[in-house]
Amino acid sequence: MTSRRIISSEKTILDKDDADLQPGSGADGQSSTAPAVPMDVIIKLLAFTLAMVVIPIGSYFLTINTIFRGNSTYAGALAAILANVVLVGYVIVAMNEDQSEQLEAEKKKQKDRQGKAE
Repeated sequence: MTSRRIISSEKTILDKDDADLQPGSGADGQSSTAPAVPMDVIIKLLAFTLAMVVIPIGSYFLTINTIFRGNSTYAGALAAILANVVLVGYVIVAMNEDQSEQLEAEKKKQKDRQGKAE
């Protein structure tokens, strides 16, 4: 049984892998550093996260002694209802944003079609 001898000028698999990891070895030499998620989406998510924390807890402590006169069950129920309202609001905003992106894409396609027809 013979073994294969590696010639010094021949690159091994490990050398080839190391060459692929060198900076700038990509096809165009540049990498994309653009965020995967737009900033307005991140801001909306952070705003609704803050609302999900502040609104139910705030409503509980504001209403427990003022409106419900110490009845924590009603104050807790109101906090739960308001948490669901915030959640439904986020879902509605997210769905509208998704629909607006689809409408923009359709308008762009129509403009491209009109440009090609002329």
